[in-house]
Amino acid sequence: MAVRFTTGDRVTVRDLEAEEGLRGHMRAPVYCRGMTGEIERLCGTFGNPETLAYGGDGQPAQPLYRVRFQQSQLWPDYTGPTRDSIEIEVYQHWLKAAQP
Repeated sequence: MAVRFTTGDRVTVRDLEAEEGLRGHMRAPVYCRGMTGEIERLCGTFGNPETLAYGGDGQPAQPLYRVRFQQSQLWPDYTGPTRDSIEIEVYQHWLKAAQP
């Protein structure tokens, strides 16, 4: 699968359960679904973990990104420094370009 994002791109983590009613083995933490972050880097391309979990072949392979989020965005009651961030690895099919 072609790489869609580059370092610095703003992306939103999709909530496929809410958007499409999908259930099962999902690889995006619940607390970051619907949140917007910034691509920190491309980690590589790997077999799709959701199909591999059910004995499939993992195809099509999916690009995996490290996405940086501000902690105060993920946890509204966070009281640490505003510069604090967390990085989460998210597969491309869980991401969409962020709205301006």
